Amino acid sequence: MPRFNDLAAHVLTGVLIALITLPAQADFGSKHADQHRRDGPAARDRQAKSDGTAQEPEPYDFDKHANTVESHHTGTVETVLGGHVRQADLEALLPFEAFIVAFEKGDELFEINYNALDGVGVNVGNGQRFTSLPRLDLTGPDAWASVQPARITGPNSDSCISCHNVPVADGAGGVNDNALRIDPERLQKGFIERQAPHVFGLGALQLLAEEMTTDLQAAEQNAIAQACATRARQNVKLSTKGISFGSLRVGCNSTNYRGLEGIDRDLVVKPFEWKGLTAFVRDFVRGAAHQELGLQATEIVGDQDSDFDKVTNELSVGDITALTIYNAGQARPVTRLELNQIVAYLTPAEIERYGLPLRAVEVQSINNGEKVFENLQCTGCHTSALVAVSPVFTEPSLHSEFRDEVFPAGNSISLPTVAISFDITNDILDNLAFLPSGQTLGQFERDENGGAIVRLYGDLKRHDMGKVLAEEIDEGNVGSSVFLTENLWGAGSTAPYLHDGRATTLTEAIQFHGGEARESRKLFKAASQTDQADLLTFLNNLVLYLEP
Repeated sequence: MPRFNDLAAHVLTGVLIALITLPAQADFGSKHADQHRRDGPAARDRQAKSDGTAQEPEPYDFDKHANTVESHHTGTVETVLGGHVRQADLEALLPFEAFIVAFEKGDELFEINYNALDGVGVNVGNGQRFTSLPRLDLTGPDAWASVQPARITGPNSDSCISCHNVPVADGAGGVNDNALRIDPERLQKGFIERQAPHVFGLGALQLLAEEMTTDLQAAEQNAIAQACATRARQNVKLSTKGISFGSLRVGCNSTNYRGLEGIDRDLVVKPFEWKGLTAFVRDFVRGAAHQELGLQATEIVGDQDSDFDKVTNELSVGDITALTIYNAGQARPVTRLELNQIVAYLTPAEIERYGLPLRAVEVQSINNGEKVFENLQCTGCHTSALVAVSPVFTEPSLHSEFRDEVFPAGNSISLPTVAISFDITNDILDNLAFLPSGQTLGQFERDENGGAIVRLYGDLKRHDMGKVLAEEIDEGNVGSSVFLTENLWGAGSTAPYLHDGRATTLTEAIQFHGGEARESRKLFKAASQTDQADLLTFLNNLVLYLEP
């Protein structure tokens, strides 16, 4: 049984050789070039106020250090990639080559540690660039609270992978990596915490969301047309892929949304963030770069130094495309049952990490635990699998709700003109180890119609989780106790649990369930110890794996 798909490996090797031999692009947007420097206002002395209140920390003046830094260092993007990724260069490649090159470039951008010459971080007082606490107190003209677009957290890291590494690269974050956030609109007081989720399988989630959105919006539009034709209001049930989003009462010129459940009135399924606030991978990527790293994408702010670090064009359009393709092209989470089938090809460390080989009694416990999962009504929200009818991910998306019609920076920044696409059932580049079925660990399964089976254990819908999990801030104005169903794939590898990591074990996570999930919690408590143990064994069977 071969470990790798020889054809895919051959294609990848050939493209990477071609990539290495591409002409160097000296004008990719080097962060150490003079044209990317912006002279800001001179540092202002901050004196203690006469009323005795604390003085505001002196703003960090990059100009004082820039020349010396630039004489000895270059930006990490320049050092590792030779410069920023040019969207035009990606679009000039053949389709599959463009996918591979974008994925590999995105991999580097995801893992590197950015430095000051890349524009990482922002002034958070006393010359510091990073903070675990939003600094609303820094209201100076070139300090945290004045950054545009307004930040709600950080910057708290210099690398994507520093928060996405449990138990492997691209995994989740530990509780020490939690991000503290404020209300985006700055109207509500207090803080909330967010734990970094893993990024496996993101492309599949967007594909599901696109198709579900199409179904829901079509149902509303059909009802409106029927109401106009009959001059009678219509009741329409909103259901897609077996998931109910409630109902609408529709007239020719008005809609009553009172029966809507778990989704915004635009009927766009948003599969990202704990509150389900972001629809597509590109938006998620550039937002995280801005908030967590302090890297402002050109497509957000244009050729402007809107975070006062004397660096512009911190991430190019091509950079964001590469990061989007890398995140969307992640392998799917797997199971210990699958890894048990290829245990002979795993390293000793992997065998120990995943508790392999499995004993017969463990396999039986996993299988029974899956039945218990259903009996306790967990699948009412954590649907075991959904099918994406089309397995082809496209960036930009072909769906108007999942792409930019205009970048946030406006028409001055050109949108991509050529889409990059790949098939999640055939083109995933990681985890090419073969299962006995002939499928690789990385690819998503195909159904009999050529669609992709996505075993996410979720429903991409928001639910009320009860007052115990209600937060101080109602982020997104969706309800302080309302959260997107957390997809359980990878749960066995990603403790702690819940949006803020408060649950150190799966049992705690279950016990915190309330609201719409309280009946499942009651059934769990009433279950036999054997069934409880088997349920936990089943959940711990859902793991993340990335081949070395």
